[in-house]
Amino acid sequence: MARWLSRQGVRTAAAMGLLAILAGCAAVAPAPQHIDITLIGFNDLHGHLEPPRLAVSVPGPAGPVAVPAGGAAYLASAIAALKARNPHHAVVSAGDMVGASPLASALFLDEPTIEAVNRMQIDFNAVGNHEFDRGWRELLRLQHGGCEQFTVRAPCQLSRPFEGARFGFLAANTVREDGQTLLPATGLKRFHEGGATVTVGFIGLTLKATPTMVSPTGVAGLRFEDEAATANALVPQLRAQGADVIVVVIHEGGSTTAGINETSCAGLSGDIVPILERLDPAVDVVISGHTHRAYVCDYASVNPQRPFLLTSAGLYGTLVTDIALRVDTRTRRVLRKAARQVIVQGEGFTGPQGRVDTKAAVPIFVADPGVQHIVSTYRTAAVPLAQRPVGQTTAAIVRQPAPSLETPLGNLIADAQLAATRRPAQGGAQMSVMNPGGVRADLVPDGQGLVRYGQLFAVQPFGNHLVVKTLTGAQLRAALEQQFHSGTNTPERPRVLSVSAGFGYSYDLSRPAGARISHMVLHGQPLSDETRVRVAMSNYLAGGGDNFTVFAQVPDMLGGGQDLDVLEAYFRAHSPVAPPATNRITRSAEGTGSGQ
Repeated sequence: MARWLSRQGVRTAAAMGLLAILAGCAAVAPAPQHIDITLIGFNDLHGHLEPPRLAVSVPGPAGPVAVPAGGAAYLASAIAALKARNPHHAVVSAGDMVGASPLASALFLDEPTIEAVNRMQIDFNAVGNHEFDRGWRELLRLQHGGCEQFTVRAPCQLSRPFEGARFGFLAANTVREDGQTLLPATGLKRFHEGGATVTVGFIGLTLKATPTMVSPTGVAGLRFEDEAATANALVPQLRAQGADVIVVVIHEGGSTTAGINETSCAGLSGDIVPILERLDPAVDVVISGHTHRAYVCDYASVNPQRPFLLTSAGLYGTLVTDIALRVDTRTRRVLRKAARQVIVQGEGFTGPQGRVDTKAAVPIFVADPGVQHIVSTYRTAAVPLAQRPVGQTTAAIVRQPAPSLETPLGNLIADAQLAATRRPAQGGAQMSVMNPGGVRADLVPDGQGLVRYGQLFAVQPFGNHLVVKTLTGAQLRAALEQQFHSGTNTPERPRVLSVSAGFGYSYDLSRPAGARISHMVLHGQPLSDETRVRVAMSNYLAGGGDNFTVFAQVPDMLGGGQDLDVLEAYFRAHSPVAPPATNRITRSAEGTGSGQ
């Protein structure tokens, strides 16, 4: 019996030894030849927690089909669905996650948006220009949390304390006076499979022109360096840290004439192009934003020496970009890359063109309950203010430019600013100007012509205050010339200021820079270069925003009220308000602005 047990023990030991050998073989099994990685990108959310009542057009059997899209709770579900398809994933935002936001987010300093995106469990956000709307110190508070007050609105009204973003803000080319970046420049994410590891390095960039797009006080002490030069200097550093794949996430973009899922890059244009032309070819993917356009572009078709995959996901969370990368685990290089836009289909709505409902041909996402709870909490808190009636209009007042490029809504705001700052006995304003980028939504009344506070907030969400500056006619002419020739303001992409009733002028883009403005008229009288004129404007324009540096060079200044309060007061005093005519500016070589 003892002998049998001994033999049995030998057999058992042998079996165990064989199992150990097999286990050892499994442990040294060859690593996979490749690892598939999914990048999920979005951009320009702008605090749109609630569905933005926008539709994405897709081809249909009988022509284009409008699909309702957007809403943070649906965006969360779309991202979760894409994550579920591949365990190796990273989610990034290409900037303007916050700023110029609707009331439910902006009233609470965009803390609701940060909380909602926290639940989406994204990895990085490349800081955009609108993240600086309330200044760089408030931006740092959004990253790190806390309740220190840097704005006119109180933080932590519902979140006590506000914990900050659980994802990384990246700003590689935003540099302090001491030479350090305001926020981290890069981030890494590593993916492991079968003994192999692939590391993706992310570079986050803010557009260099940010100081011309925000209040100068909000970026005081910072400089914004060249995007391509910054990224190129970081590529070797990321390689040294083990990065196999390089992704640039940049808040700058362009536009194409191609469909949202065509990769031809047809008609690609915009400020992103010269950046791409100087970017290190070692970069694999460029996820862009800022222009609110959607595209998937194989840039090798434009320049074979720059084989980037370039993407942008439109605006307001209506799309997410699903980017598929296959990485060779031996060479540690990308074998294949492709991208597609995924529509974040959400709630149907009734718009100016009728009812827009869900479409079975496009995946329908169910609202994420956790994010929906955040949205509902803040929406409920904002409703009493948002629903407060402020006046009436006789028709919708829109941002659609006239041939002169002035807009009805811009003209209305200019009129409101003039009415609030006129005060003749106190040397008040004689005219007003309004920049088009500061007008963020159309003003559409309800069936009874009623306009509510939340709608005015959507039109002017920045919280600027008004100032009055005294300019000579020559200075005013020079400022108007900057609509077409200053920084990013060009004849091809001008920034034409809306002006208040009583002022008019002509411009001719066929003439050389500096000689395009003529026939300036103020209340029926020609405005000479020597005449002094008091001009109302936002503190943003007064500080040189949107490349209007002439305004910043004029030191004389009187303070005024907040822009939103001024617009509300105008409605209360003048309802029902009719859309102003767009005949104050004449786009021609001859003729005069009517000033009416």
